[in-house]
Amino acid sequence: MATAKAREKIVPVLTITAIIIVIWYVASIFLNAPFQRDQDKRDGVTSRTTTEFVMATWAQPKPTMPAPHQVAEALYKYVFTVKVTSARSLVYHSWVTLSSTLLGFAMGTVLGVLIAVGIVHVPALDKSFLPWIIASQTIPILAIAPMIVVVLSSINITGILPKALISAYLSFFPVAVGMVKGLRSPEVMHLDLVHTYNATRWQTFWKLRVPASV
Repeated sequence: MATAKAREKIVPVLTITAIIIVIWYVASIFLNAPFQRDQDKRDGVTSRTTTEFVMATWAQPKPTMPAPHQVAEALYKYVFTVKVTSARSLVYHSWVTLSSTLLGFAMGTVLGVLIAVGIVHVPALDKSFLPWIIASQTIPILAIAPMIVVVLSSINITGILPKALISAYLSFFPVAVGMVKGLRSPEVMHLDLVHTYNATRWQTFWKLRVPASV
């Protein structure tokens, strides 16, 4: 039974993947064909079988559209055969991207938590600041990202910080909204109980609200 269910899930995925690969190979033939014809003329090749021509379009060193096997070969080469410290290594560039993403996520998480704590404990922030936070997410990131990069570059701030700020902008909102909901999740009877114990605001926060938000 379990094997049959697993097969039902895997077969459609494999089928769609196979169809995509076939379409990819066919598209690479048509997109690489013009260059291959010009190359054959320059090389003096006057006759090729259809199979030879197709194989030639899949073997170009710098194709217009690489075939799937060429992409796989390039991935293997730049992941496993190139030094990790080399600028040509995909591992190196993956770390560059990951480092800015992690830094931005950390910044966004801290900012989101601080905003949530402020909103929960300061009613004025709930009514005045929260609507602006929600409105900030209506601005497309494609409009904000270039502005952040250009403005920070004008004051000589480059490197991973501009990208980290973009990542922080994307991550702080869900953290803030989720944290606000979590900090407000304790039931009234639980809040009344800690009040009867004469708990301070911060004791209520650490002993009740934070555990409830996790």
